Amino acid sequence: MNHDVTLPRYVVALWLLPALLLSAVPLPSWLGPFWPDWLLLLIIAFGLASPRSCGPGTAFVTGLALDAFRGILLGQHAFAFVVVAWLVHRFRLRLRMFTPLHQAMVVLSLLWAYQFLLFWIDGVSGHPLTYWGRWLPVLTGAAVWPWLYGWLSRHVVRH
Repeated sequence: MNHDVTLPRYVVALWLLPALLLSAVPLPSWLGPFWPDWLLLLIIAFGLASPRSCGPGTAFVTGLALDAFRGILLGQHAFAFVVVAWLVHRFRLRLRMFTPLHQAMVVLSLLWAYQFLLFWIDGVSGHPLTYWGRWLPVLTGAAVWPWLYGWLSRHVVRH
């Protein structure tokens, strides 16, 4: 994806809705720590490919929906999603020029920032979670990024 493509918003919504459901369903205890943040990965991917269709506004609404589905502090994921979506929007032209491996490293840092913001909000709100497993989705998300972005580039975002 070398140039901006404007996807219809319903296409983005059709991809974000199943990712929202995947993020909200309870998982077995052995799989939960390894489950990537599919919703955030798609927000990053669509933010790179079609910034007019999936930007900070979409990230905010999606984050609020995730907070409502999970029944946690309203606005927690919305805030973290907006920060990540803004960073993607700000640096998207540079990110698209990177190789898939370099993009995966940048996505690793974006996912880390997302988890750190959630960690910070949990601490401020009095719900500290110091379990080290909360950082594993960062690694698995960065590991699946090259395949996810490549597949979306070929099959969903057609020039």
